[in-house]
Amino acid sequence: MTRHERQRPGFGIRASIASAAARLMAEDGITDFHLAKRKAARQLGLPEHTAFPDNAEVEAELRAYRSLYQGEDHAEMLLALRQTALDLLELLAPFNPYLTGSVLDGTAGEHSRIDILLFADSAKEVEIFLLNRGIDVEHAEPRSERVEAVLVMETDTADANLVIMPPHLERVALKFRDGRPRERIRADALRLLLAE
Repeated sequence: MTRHERQRPGFGIRASIASAAARLMAEDGITDFHLAKRKAARQLGLPEHTAFPDNAEVEAELRAYRSLYQGEDHAEMLLALRQTALDLLELLAPFNPYLTGSVLDGTAGEHSRIDILLFADSAKEVEIFLLNRGIDVEHAEPRSERVEAVLVMETDTADANLVIMPPHLERVALKFRDGRPRERIRADALRLLLAE
């Protein structure tokens, strides 16, 4: 963060909200950034029209919080989540899977889910594939009109969101609501990450 950014009007308030929101996400298991920011602002006694930090600022604070207060325990948990994610990427290889979300970016906590993007002709195809392997899934509400379905499956480590999209969207750069590109990696890149 540059000195110029720190001198912007409202920076101290935004930083306070980001820090408090990160703490709420880490300690209370809140996964919705906007909800965490609203609760943080309320806890800080700020008016409702206060400008919130963006999600990237909260993510940076969340990484710092986990590193400072959860250190080794968080590193072990993240390793277990990423190993489970690799197993899922290998299992779901016929559907061009990618790991994305908090398990990839390192902000995952004990309440996080493993987010896997799948590209299939139909959600039914994925469901049948899993049922044929004795894996039960539940349906969750998609948050985007681009998503055909979200299947939730249990693993020994955490629940996994299998986000199913049409194959033609695999080459499209997906973005977060705040416009930042959504990082995603395949099994080979995750193996390298686990080897670090």
